[in-house]
Amino acid sequence: MGIAVSPQIHPQVADFIDKPRKMLINGQWVNSISGKTFPTYNPATGEVLAQVAEGDSADIDLAVKAARKAFDQGPWRKLTVSERGRLIWKLADLLEQHTEEFAYIESLDNGKALTIARAADVPLAVDLFRYMAGWATKIEGNTIPISVPYTPGAKYLAYTLREPIGVVGQIIPWNFPLLMAAWKLGPALATGCTVVLKPAEQTPLSSLRLGELITEAGFPDGVVNIVPGYGETAGAALAAHPDVDKIAFTGSTEVGKLIVHAAAGNLKKVTLELGGKSPNVVYKDADLDTAIPGAASAIFFNHGQCCCAGSRLYVEKSVFDKVVEGIAEEAKKINVGSGLDPQTEMGPLVSEEQLRRVCGYLESGFSEGAKAIVGGHRKGDKGYFVEPTVLVNTNEDMKVVREEIFGPVVTAMPFTDPEEILPRANNSEYGLAAAVWTKDISKAHRTAEILRAGTVWINCYNIFDAALPFGGYKQSGWGREMGHEVLNNYTQTKAVCTKVA
Repeated sequence: MGIAVSPQIHPQVADFIDKPRKMLINGQWVNSISGKTFPTYNPATGEVLAQVAEGDSADIDLAVKAARKAFDQGPWRKLTVSERGRLIWKLADLLEQHTEEFAYIESLDNGKALTIARAADVPLAVDLFRYMAGWATKIEGNTIPISVPYTPGAKYLAYTLREPIGVVGQIIPWNFPLLMAAWKLGPALATGCTVVLKPAEQTPLSSLRLGELITEAGFPDGVVNIVPGYGETAGAALAAHPDVDKIAFTGSTEVGKLIVHAAAGNLKKVTLELGGKSPNVVYKDADLDTAIPGAASAIFFNHGQCCCAGSRLYVEKSVFDKVVEGIAEEAKKINVGSGLDPQTEMGPLVSEEQLRRVCGYLESGFSEGAKAIVGGHRKGDKGYFVEPTVLVNTNEDMKVVREEIFGPVVTAMPFTDPEEILPRANNSEYGLAAAVWTKDISKAHRTAEILRAGTVWINCYNIFDAALPFGGYKQSGWGREMGHEVLNNYTQTKAVCTKVA
């Protein structure tokens, strides 16, 4: 049932996927209570890749109990902050040592190019854990001078403590499986929380392999629990569980709204990193030799399966044709194929469901008058491949412009008046990211100020760093990932006041 060992497959990965994968609960690898498993598929072939234990509400309940015990009674809360930081750093070291293995797992399970996973996904995850390891010793409260008018002459020592929020449920998406696990686990562990992690059912393998490294690093039992399963069962149970103190979700805006409703039962804290339809604005004075490949990368990176993908391209009219033709030429040069092929620059979409979704949007665009100057179709009849696509003759009333496609499809639209473009760029229910290309740095910063997005890139795109906060305005989410701001997601403030005289 697994993939045979060959020069193309890392031998440890072949061994890993050939055995049914269990779930991690209270430091033990266990089958689901129901005994059920589900298949995960190779997007390049459509064939079954591995079998994975299928968690549901009963398994989530066991995992939450383990996390609660580890937080309330276990050795986790007794560790010094330095010891906690060293454990996270050790996990980063182990992950770095297994870079090649994780790159293969990501390519097989998600479809992304092995070269990209090796160069970006795994190193960024390693860097995130190291960055968060450093924060473990730097979470501080304040001393606050107070004046209490109704106790004249009394003296008080008042201070605040930043304390871990408790048991955290984390639900991650399938587009960057390992990196999203790191984004979630890093700050939760640095602040002293315990975790129940539910990976996406399409791509659970890297999270489960990471769980093996977590136990190898020496994290106490129950601190990190990993329960694969479906969103409507395991995910819903985690979001609604009365003993979970906080839920952190990355995924679609539609599911994010369901998470909010499910979390209302015990008013657990909620952070959401949701969808996007990011505007990418190219002014006529931009350096087009940089802007054209930059705009192409903005939409075609990771097969367009990025919440911050630059999917709405606005180009000043005098350079519109040149920019769009240039991006089309970039698209034609992209080598689409199996992620394991060293020549591949764009792999398949993650699943048959996603293939149908993207092709459905293309059909919708064509029916409303859009024209593809490159791409526009499924590629081949095996696997979940879609051609890199540039659509013109589009406008803001079309579904392909309004809604998140989550595929390698960009809608290109001209503008003539720089004052007109910013309201158009902001005319979206989303506000995750945006970009502006111009040589006029004053114009760039004025534009960045007006764009309603959590991240604005100037003369670049898809620049991420563990120190930079990432998150959205409007229906793109609540809260921020990464940077020191993410610590607010996993801590709460306690005020302490002592009478001293």
